[in-house]
Amino acid sequence: MPIDTKQLNELLYQALETEIGGQAVYAKAIECAENEEVREEWQKYLRETEGHERILREAFSRIGLDPEIETPGREVVRSKGEALVAAMDSALDGAGPRAAQLVAAESIVEAETKDHQNWELIGLAMKSLKGETQKALMEAHEQVEDQEDEHLYHTMGWARELWLESLGLPAVLPPPEEKKEVKTAIGAARARQQRDEML
Repeated sequence: MPIDTKQLNELLYQALETEIGGQAVYAKAIECAENEEVREEWQKYLRETEGHERILREAFSRIGLDPEIETPGREVVRSKGEALVAAMDSALDGAGPRAAQLVAAESIVEAETKDHQNWELIGLAMKSLKGETQKALMEAHEQVEDQEDEHLYHTMGWARELWLESLGLPAVLPPPEEKKEVKTAIGAARARQQRDEML
């Protein structure tokens, strides 16, 4: 079955917007971070997300997509990113530093869930493509995939452990996902199972 090119382009436009909005999410999350290790982690992810935008723009250039094209889906992605930044602003203004840090971690998990899905779909779609489009997306995917896995799974671990710490319960900081350098869902599950041994 041939791929729906219009829908593939929509996915790529949403992926680009996710990377752009992700930078704003990380910048605000860094403002919210009290834990120095998580701040450093998010600073690293911000730099990598800037790189992901550049990589996607290069792929767009190779396959003839205009990165400035607006689509309804792209507008939705942008508004969701703006809502995450607004939630962190609200937490900073009214809930205090600890709550703001938790909101920041959760906001990154939400943003990175969409980002991770975009790249997973790109990876699956490129198998049905040919020529320069396949080559450009394959090269982009190879550069980004492992970093996206790390962003999602490590931040899920940070969010869980920062919540536990806020509850006055034993927390593993940095989280097991970070210590084990997890890059897969299976690795993340194994790291969670081993957290009790790390306390």
